Amino acid sequence: MTRTFKVAAAHASPILMDKQATIAKVCDLVVEAGRLDVRLLAFPETFVPGYPYWLGLYAPIHQMQAMAAYAKESVVLDGPDLDTVKTVCKAHKVNIVLGISERAGGTLYNAQVYIDETGAIIGNHRKLQPTMSERTLWGQGDGSTLKVFDMPVGKVGGLICGEHSMNLARHALILQGEQIHCSAWPTFATMKGREAWFDPHVEALSMVHAYTAGCFVIVAQDPITQGNLDRIEQMLGHQDILKAGGARSAIYGPRENHVVPPHKGPEEKLLVAEIDLDHIAAIKLQHDSAGHYARADVLRLVIDTEAKTPLIEVRGQRN
Repeated sequence: MTRTFKVAAAHASPILMDKQATIAKVCDLVVEAGRLDVRLLAFPETFVPGYPYWLGLYAPIHQMQAMAAYAKESVVLDGPDLDTVKTVCKAHKVNIVLGISERAGGTLYNAQVYIDETGAIIGNHRKLQPTMSERTLWGQGDGSTLKVFDMPVGKVGGLICGEHSMNLARHALILQGEQIHCSAWPTFATMKGREAWFDPHVEALSMVHAYTAGCFVIVAQDPITQGNLDRIEQMLGHQDILKAGGARSAIYGPRENHVVPPHKGPEEKLLVAEIDLDHIAAIKLQHDSAGHYARADVLRLVIDTEAKTPLIEVRGQRN
């Protein structure tokens, strides 16, 4: 495995509520990443078909039609939705962690899908706990997807937005030897009342995880476009809480430093950094949270990794 290579954060906006158009944009970004010799590309939260910012803007009873339309545009993993993305990843030798709204039966999940450079889906993480108004749209993930995945570039994990405040969820990834963390977010920096709070919040959680995990952290956020705001208002009416703009993407090293300084605002770009996994070793000598700094004789984490299902079939035994 190559120890030194390029990674990138996609600081870009989806075409809200348009799965096919946004998937085409994903493919364009993967092609660009391949041209830049990027081996791992991380995307923002629910990039396909876009983050449903309206959840916190309108009363739930008025959102049913918008939710139904959003469900229709969500990604079905065992179908053909991501076939073109898989093909492009293989053609350009790029591994990606893509934020999606996943549709499984009649339930939606806020998820990250891991596609490697051979074009294979090797994993999927579902957000454990949707945050606040998100609970009206997405179901809860379970411990079966709280994993670090072996990708051609190393051990890659990720969490979604508010999950980063779940310290035990972060620690679960640390204990699995996470080397690169893909941190997927929307942006609330232009939402009334959160302007001064959101970016420092993400910065603090990113730095803490980079240091405590001894890993690289790729933060990807999507700027809010006027077109996406117009789409929301076409569905649900005028609002004056959320404005266009925002988003702050960055890449952090295991010493919690900026490998790539934050990029903010509407300009779309790939934030590219060359990283060296060997830099992790020196950090681990000081604080190895999965080893000598874990104190397993005092503190241990228990994770239920069983996939939860409402149907359990029990066969009766014959006498």
